[in-house]
Amino acid sequence: MRIVAALGGNALIRRGQPMSVQVQRDNLVAAAKALAPLALENELVITHGNGPQIGWLALQAAAWQDTRAGAETTPLDVLGAESDGMVGYLVEQALARELGGHPIATLLTQVRVDAADPAFAAPTKPVGPGYRQAEVQLLAERGWQFARDGDQWRRVVPSPRPQQIVELPAIRHLLTAGVVVICAGGGGIPVVGRDGLLRGVDAVIDKDAASALLARELQADLLLLLTDVDGIRTGFGTPAEHRLASASPRSLRKLTLPAGSMGAKALAAAEFVETTGRRAAIGRLDDVAALLAGTSGTQVTRDESDLS
Repeated sequence: MRIVAALGGNALIRRGQPMSVQVQRDNLVAAAKALAPLALENELVITHGNGPQIGWLALQAAAWQDTRAGAETTPLDVLGAESDGMVGYLVEQALARELGGHPIATLLTQVRVDAADPAFAAPTKPVGPGYRQAEVQLLAERGWQFARDGDQWRRVVPSPRPQQIVELPAIRHLLTAGVVVICAGGGGIPVVGRDGLLRGVDAVIDKDAASALLARELQADLLLLLTDVDGIRTGFGTPAEHRLASASPRSLRKLTLPAGSMGAKALAAAEFVETTGRRAAIGRLDDVAALLAGTSGTQVTRDESDLS
């Protein structure tokens, strides 16, 4: 079976944890133990988020630039490539401890977007840590934009829709050779075609949307969207709250879910199932074996009503 497994940001940094390499290494121990059995028995592609990491690197770059007059601002596509390499390396090392000599490769992945995507005029994608109001006022002088996230504020950046996985042929070759592939980190590096070449753009692509596109283009049998909750929950915070054990793309599109978290996963699952007729599952990383078996999480399949 060919599987695309999208790791949620909690696999590396949980809310409230310090942004450090050691914290990420420690958190990835559990992720690697959960994913290793999939890698041994299937063709496995792993994607991951990079929101906290790219925000961390942006702060480091900005601090360096502040000390040097005339220094250019580091664009998000370059910061995305840096964070993808860093996170891919950490994931690869954690997996290697579980898989022994099984081949693993991290591939920086460019993802084509539309230069005219309206997302460039309306930043919504949160990156980096949470800030207090006083900090926001100082950082806004850099031209950064912010949105409230709970009782804090986070920087938001453009998030255009992914259109094409540029390194798809290389990913296919690696899978055929039996390699576990870590790619499209943070949704991939956003690029546009210009003058016959690919040029990076200042944006961050949604990881779940890119994972669904990758799974579709790879003709994957299963898309796993892994997070820290047991699936999509309806009636949240009420006595009627329960896990949605199964859903169709049409029923998912009728739900009202948080756009930046579970909403993005639901939309990605719906799009993958609609276009391929194959299965997607949303649930906890710790439950990955049960998700694969179809006995846990929210299992998304196409039913007859979705064909009309």
